[in-house]
Amino acid sequence: MSHLNVDPSEIAKFEALAAKWWDQNSEFKPLHQINPLRLNWIDERVQLAGKRVLDVGCGGGILAESMARRGAEVLGIDMGAAPLAVAQLHAQQTGVNNIQYQQIPVEQLAAEQAHSFDVVTCMEMLEHVPDPASIIKACQQLVKPNGHVFFSTLNRNPKSYVFAILGAEYILKLLPKGTHDYKKFIRPSELATWIRQAQLNLKESIGLHYNPITKYYWLAPNVDVNYMVYTRAEV
Repeated sequence: MSHLNVDPSEIAKFEALAAKWWDQNSEFKPLHQINPLRLNWIDERVQLAGKRVLDVGCGGGILAESMARRGAEVLGIDMGAAPLAVAQLHAQQTGVNNIQYQQIPVEQLAAEQAHSFDVVTCMEMLEHVPDPASIIKACQQLVKPNGHVFFSTLNRNPKSYVFAILGAEYILKLLPKGTHDYKKFIRPSELATWIRQAQLNLKESIGLHYNPITKYYWLAPNVDVNYMVYTRAEV
């Protein structure tokens, strides 16, 4: 696996938790809670119904399946076999037929299916791989001309360390300890550079926020911690 753009220790983290992906009271509770915000933000910009969508780093399929439920034809890819098996089983059990899953590196899929998708999403993944720029370039290669590409990740600054690692993993225990590596967090300026180098156009950024007292998530312009970006492959 060393030649792939994959960190085996990162894959192992999520493999170990695979059975819990769809347990809304498990370590994946935050993903379930933010998913409607992410889904609606994407859907408002691209109108998912009828679109061919690729979800890169789909894990157990929380976002991928929700996009399929909005009427998209979805392919979810990941390098973890166990989360993919959970995702496939959940789709079968809940009767979601317009979704497929595949264990394949995104760079390989880009070589095989260039310009095949109307929409590509890559959420909460870039901070878990050795070479984020390679992932972004592959996403650009996979989307059709004038298609839509979405990314989400974590900003790298003292505030994000306090909130995303000390707060989420150690104090509030929203996530397992060791889920994130602060050194791999990505500043918006760095992400914007890689997006530009991949010949994508950055259209919009939004921050994802959490109040630990009210346990409420919301979207707002501040991108200090968690943030999402919307890009277009404009020709």
